[in-house]
Parts: sequence; structure tokens; C-alpha cells
Amino acid sequence: MDVLGGLFVDHTLRTVALGSATLGIVSGALGAFAVLRRQALLGDAMSHAALPGVALAFLMTGSRAPLVLMLGAAIAGWLAALAIIGVARTSRIKTDSAMALTLSVFFGAGLVVLTFIQRQPAAGKAGLDKFLFGQAAAMLESDVITMAAVGALGLFALLALWKEFKLLSFDPDFAATLGMPTRRLDILLTGLLVIAIVVGLKTVGVVLMSAMVVAPGAAARQWTNHLGVMVTLAALFGAAAGVLGALLSTTAETSTGPTIVLVATGLVVVSLLFAPARGVVWARIRAWRSRRMLALEAVIADLASLAAQHGSNATHPHDIGALNAVRGRAVVERALSELAADGLARQHDTGGWSLTPRGLAEADRLARSRRAPGVAR
Repeated sequence: MDVLGGLFVDHTLRTVALGSATLGIVSGALGAFAVLRRQALLGDAMSHAALPGVALAFLMTGSRAPLVLMLGAAIAGWLAALAIIGVARTSRIKTDSAMALTLSVFFGAGLVVLTFIQRQPAAGKAGLDKFLFGQAAAMLESDVITMAAVGALGLFALLALWKEFKLLSFDPDFAATLGMPTRRLDILLTGLLVIAIVVGLKTVGVVLMSAMVVAPGAAARQWTNHLGVMVTLAALFGAAAGVLGALLSTTAETSTGPTIVLVATGLVVVSLLFAPARGVVWARIRAWRSRRMLALEAVIADLASLAAQHGSNATHPHDIGALNAVRGRAVVERALSELAADGLARQHDTGGWSLTPRGLAEADRLARSRRAPGVAR
């Protein structure tokens, strides 16, 4: 509670939390399309490629203004994306190989330029290496305002071209037949992904930024099949990861960027386990229920088959030894217990079992449904 109260009274904590939330909203909403288009590695390559852009922007201008460094990072990231697309289209090198090659070259170049800058007597060079892993604790109000302004441009472009990006993400071939400039739209959407990356460079750094692009969208995808809902959830998950990561890092006295990434990873794990439609836990529960229903239906069918051998005396008790041998004693006993609780079967004084009139009616319904597969159960 003291930490939550600090959001309102501690200026530094509030600034870091707002900046982290801004990062989460922008990267979550724009990164959702990277997840849908299976371009997670593209985000990783562009985040690493942003490093030489930051270093060169400082080297050329001598300024550490957030907008200047973001512009340099955006240009470098965009050039890296164009390089990946160009290499994949004009050579026999596969896209994943082109991504790995571009990532290595740009990141290596960035480290070389950073080393060169550190050896120069220029003022203001301190702190540029923090872009590797981020330094959210040093975030200023001006940084947050710049992040929000740049991120708002990206979100506005996303909303303005929502239908085009939606069709491009799910059926690019159909979009081409409609006359849409799919190549230009692809480059523009990649450019928006660059915006999501440069917004978070100071918070989580180039090494971890790809996680913030992928994690919120991956978590949101588990909860819905609708694009609008997914993008909204991704933005909310990203914001939650940013704020919770900032608060936890203050409490545990850990680095803010890695803590935010760990919280985002936790949201992905929770979503993979407990999302109703896709979660592993619910899938196991549905499988268990399906096996249970199949066992019940099998025992009902077996009892109905035995009852049919007695003609009009359908409620004649039957020994279940044969059922135990075929289905397994544990399965049969559990099924009979549930059928008895539902009033579909009963045990006679002799120890035998038979279906009740309701059970016979259910057996007849199941038999008719098997003969007509199109009939819903």
C-alpha cells in the first residue's frame, strides 16, 4: 500500500510508472500485429538495430534530447527492416537468416560506435550505454511527454488504417486482389513497429525491448479471437506490466526494465495456463469432461444393450462383471455412481444394475444421435 501511495506523492516513481505504462500501451497495441503476422523476430532485429541509430544521432548532433535519439533509433530500425525485406526478396537467403544477419551487423556496429564515443572527450556521452538494458529510473517528464507524443502518432496511424492493416494481417493475397498497395502497407506497418520499439528504448533497452513487443500481444491472443479485443487487451496488459514492474522494482530495489519484462512474461504464462478458450488448464478440464461423458455414454449404451436382451423387462438387473472386464472396474464404478446420482441408473437389492426409465430414454436419444451425426447433442 505504501508503494501504491507513492504513485501520488513520489514524483520520480510516478514519472517512471507513467513512462512504463506509455511503453506498455504503445508496444502492446502495435506489437499485437507483429504477433499475428509472426514477425516477433523482426521486432527483435529492429530493437537491436536501433542501437547504432542512437549512437550516430548523438555523434552527429552532440545532443541527448529524447526526440533526437528516438529519431536516430527509428531511422536505423526502419533501415534494418528494409534490409531484411530486401535481402529476403532479392536473394536465396531465408527471412529468418536475413533477420539474424541484420541483427548481428547492426548491433555490432552500434557497439563499435558506442566504444568510439566513450573514447572521445565530448561532453554528455555518459549514459548512452544504458540504452542496452534501459534506465527507467533516470526517466524525466520530458522523456515521458516525448514517448507519449511519438506513441500517439503510431496509434493514430494504426486507427486510421485499421481496415487495411486488418486485411493485410489475415489475408494479404485477398488485399492485393482488391488493389491495395500491400507492399507499402507492409512497410508502413513495419514502420509503426519501429515506433513501438523506439518508445521503449530508454525504459527496457534494445536487448529486452523485443519482449515488450511480443509478450502483451501473445498474452492477449490467448483470451480472444477478435482483433479489436486483442489489441485492446494487449495495450492493457502492456500498461499493467509497465506499472507493476515499476512498483515491484521500487520495492525489491531491482532494475526496472528487466522487472517489467518479467512481469510481462508472467502475464503470458498466466494466459497460457488459464485463458478460457486456449489455456492449458481449461484444455485439460475439457478433455477430462469429454472422457467422462464418453465413459457415461458407453456404460449407458452397454446397460441398454443388456436390457434389450430381456425384451419387455427392460429394468431387469444385470451383473456388471462383463462391463468391468471391457471398460475397467474403476471406470464402470465411477460412471454407475454418477448415473445413479442423476437418476439414470439404479442398483437392485441383488447387486445388479439397470437403467431407470429416464436412463432408457437417454439411451434411446444417444442411439438416435449416433444414427444422425448432424443432430446436435
